[in-house]
Amino acid sequence: MRLILFLVTFLAALTVSAMADDDAPLKTLITGDDSRGWEAVGRLDIDGRSFCTGALIAPDLVLTAAHCMFDGDTGTQYRADQIQFRADWRNGRASAYRQVRRAIPHPDFRYAGDDHTTRIAFDLALLKLDQPVESTRIHPFATDTRPRKGAEVGVVSYAHDRSNSPSLQELCHVLARRSGTLILSCEADFGSSGAPIFSVGDDGEPRIVSVISAKAEMAGRMVSLGTSLEQPLFDLQAMMAAEESVMTSEPPKVRVFNSDPGRDRTGAKFLRP
Repeated sequence: MRLILFLVTFLAALTVSAMADDDAPLKTLITGDDSRGWEAVGRLDIDGRSFCTGALIAPDLVLTAAHCMFDGDTGTQYRADQIQFRADWRNGRASAYRQVRRAIPHPDFRYAGDDHTTRIAFDLALLKLDQPVESTRIHPFATDTRPRKGAEVGVVSYAHDRSNSPSLQELCHVLARRSGTLILSCEADFGSSGAPIFSVGDDGEPRIVSVISAKAEMAGRMVSLGTSLEQPLFDLQAMMAAEESVMTSEPPKVRVFNSDPGRDRTGAKFLRP
């Protein structure tokens, strides 16, 4: 998806932890054995020209980033029928193809808003598929609360240079928590938007604790930002259940403001993957 350079002002200071030095490298999930257990992560193809990453949290519900739902040129929200979910997309094939029937970005998310703290904290969308994904191999993920600073997490994502197979970063870290946002040492790149961030519980099962919203450069190295799940996901589930905010053939237009491509006083330059 087209990336827009933008600034954030909510980071007064951030010391990139030495924990990041212990992060695992990306591993491409090429074969069925490689991707076992991660099949519910898929590629979201949008309007035939861009993509994001999403993951099933129910047989007919996909969790992703809200900004994926908007055209980067016009700020217009995509229609649901312009979005397709390809579960376990690898090497030109998917384990399941589904059209999106409804797409609900969080109501507090503002695609072109100036308040970047709020923007990232609510950068979450819930997608309803036209048919459930019912497969003995594809198991939707449970979700969990926001992990603490220092927690070990992992990410499964697609990106512009690895669009035909997902990649797993089995180990990265939560560097800090700010205003409903996670600052992470995990790798993110164009196309990684909406990628599920996992923590592994005592039972050994991965649970989604956040999704990738943006990548950032801090002190000369890259970090990523993840949005909070707790209240925003509850809001979206309630909206979906109540059949509120139904997509129409004439989605609302959002006025786009171009951000100054400089740096703010923190020295941070952020990009949305």
